[in-house]
Amino acid sequence: MSKIGIAKAIDHTLLKPDATKEQVTKILNEAKQYHFASVCINPQWVKYASEALMNTDVKVCTVIGFPLGATTSKIKALETRDAIDNGATEIDMVIAIGRLKSGDDDYVQEDIKQVVDAAGDDAIVKVIIETTLLTEEEKIRACQLAKKAGADFVKTSTGFAGGGATVEDVKLMAKTVGDEMQVKASGGVKDLETMRKMIEAGATRIGASAGVMILNGMKSDNDY
Repeated sequence: MSKIGIAKAIDHTLLKPDATKEQVTKILNEAKQYHFASVCINPQWVKYASEALMNTDVKVCTVIGFPLGATTSKIKALETRDAIDNGATEIDMVIAIGRLKSGDDDYVQEDIKQVVDAAGDDAIVKVIIETTLLTEEEKIRACQLAKKAGADFVKTSTGFAGGGATVEDVKLMAKTVGDEMQVKASGGVKDLETMRKMIEAGATRIGASAGVMILNGMKSDNDY
């Protein structure tokens, strides 16, 4: 991939709870400079990011039900509409992990669908399944439910649950969703070689806080 091709596969991410306005501004400026696909920031920064990135080729992505996925479906839908009203065009939502592990597939599918419906044609929806907490069978079910609910992507991880993307998980997810959905690998992608492996496994988007270092072929010491 070319350098711009690599950049356009990266969601330049800053989701730490203590991220300051100065740090957010820094990643916005980096995103504009390197032409990343999007910046992925917490909801409170969406309006600020949207205004800063106006008339650029960088999209605004935010997270919903983050990082636990444990808020109600109604709240996730409200969060989604609020984010879109503030300028987000990409929504990364966390599934109801405990419900999935309890076998309550109808709840999980409806939870995702409410976010998809709230997004409508205004934003794409990526469904974070939090692979590090799931068995292989649960990963497959989560991907199938996201597909049935009409989401656009399945995403590996929040980066906050003690694990991140693996090549094996990306392969499994890509195989499960087929050509109808895309896969985002997120969590622990710190260098260009790891990113290439994720793309070879089937990922079309990478969530990383180390986007600039990845482009420069350097390894990052950041956790997520």
